[in-house]
Amino acid sequence: MRKLIVTIVVLAVLGAGAYYGYRYWAARGTAVPEFRTTTITKGELLATIGATGTVEPEEVIDVGAQVAGLILSFGKDVQGKPIDYGSRIVEGTVLAQIDDSLYQIDIAQARAAVAQAQAQVVQGEAGITLAEANLKQSQAKADQASRDWDRAQKLGPSDALSQVSYDAYRGTYEATVANVAVSQAAIDQSKATLVQAKAAVVSAEAALKRSQRNLAYCVITAPVNGVIIDRRVNIGQTVVASLNAPSLFLIAKDLTRIQVWIAVNEADIGSIHPGQPVTFTADAIPGRIFKGQVNKVRLNAQMTSNVVTYTVEVTADNSDGRLLPYLTASAQFEVARHPDVLMVPNVALRWTPSPQYVVADPRSGQGVAGRGGQLAVESGGPSPATRPSTRESDGGTGAGAGRSARGTLWVKDPSGLLRAVQVRVGMSDGAMTEVMGKNVSEGMEIVVGEQRADVAAAPGTPASPFTPTFGRPRGR
Repeated sequence: MRKLIVTIVVLAVLGAGAYYGYRYWAARGTAVPEFRTTTITKGELLATIGATGTVEPEEVIDVGAQVAGLILSFGKDVQGKPIDYGSRIVEGTVLAQIDDSLYQIDIAQARAAVAQAQAQVVQGEAGITLAEANLKQSQAKADQASRDWDRAQKLGPSDALSQVSYDAYRGTYEATVANVAVSQAAIDQSKATLVQAKAAVVSAEAALKRSQRNLAYCVITAPVNGVIIDRRVNIGQTVVASLNAPSLFLIAKDLTRIQVWIAVNEADIGSIHPGQPVTFTADAIPGRIFKGQVNKVRLNAQMTSNVVTYTVEVTADNSDGRLLPYLTASAQFEVARHPDVLMVPNVALRWTPSPQYVVADPRSGQGVAGRGGQLAVESGGPSPATRPSTRESDGGTGAGAGRSARGTLWVKDPSGLLRAVQVRVGMSDGAMTEVMGKNVSEGMEIVVGEQRADVAAAPGTPASPFTPTFGRPRGR
């Protein structure tokens, strides 16, 4: 008897569960959906291209050393403090002093070489004077010998002039003529020696100037006014100058004007041009938006992991000095700005309802009547572009004018179902998209999604018998 009672109770419970379960699922399948809606807004739509870059000084001068030596000391900045990071300097400020003892010795040797070369010049000039005197003496002797030889030729070998005397006059004449030629050669040689001595003087003086210049290079001075942003040597460090001048200091000429070097993808570089407005932020300065403009697009593209990027120089004002060199900046290039346009969220153009919730539009024949039919309207259209397109309503004549993409918005019908509204899709900023058309206006309510009614059952719908009843008073 007890087993029979237990069996009856179990069958009754199972039957009740099946009954209420059937009613629950039947009600769930026919529940009226709840739609999430928003309104069409009007405002300014701004299309941008985002990229990251680095804050750089507008003009940087790398001060190096042209001589080798030991760093003995640093100079003083405008505040009288030793040159260090962040020191403000003016043109001509002594930055560092290199040991110049070896260059002082070079100057002494060069001066000695100059004096020696000058002495050779004096000696050469004296040699020319002596050679010219010898030439005059030889010329006089040659003239005398010529006259004697003329007389001897008139007399000839005879009783008045012996053959020996005749030959002696002739030999003397020829010897004096040869001595004149030798004296003339001595003068030419002395002149050549003098030219060589003068060239030695020029060479020695050039060596002296080089030594003096190297000595001057031992004092490193600032070429411009600016700020020391990097000091790369310490006192006691030896500077070695070989083929490349070692870098000692990095000077930013003017930090009130800065640049941002931004790497832009090749897909976006076609939308970048000089003079284009740019806004950027730096993590080190939260809440601050800086403004600048494109100065130039560098043509030396770089490839990293098969991605081609171009460096874009953006100039900006830094009068307050908040931007520090080498900060990371997140930039937005203004590609297009459309003021006073109608906008909808991008999700409104991508979402498409189920066919049973669409009502036919008697004016266009789009959609289906009632539930259970087939959806015949365009479904959402293409995803909104991330680049600007010419607005057809503006009557633009540029590329793309009059060829705006088509899209579909969904609005509630008085019957509770949805009706399609065709629009033209314009520019998008990634979150909002410009829409145009005669059937849309500001404040118009559009559907962006669906929330099923089973989340909150309609009144009169039987609740599932398996739903917990926490907090429900007994007897109710």
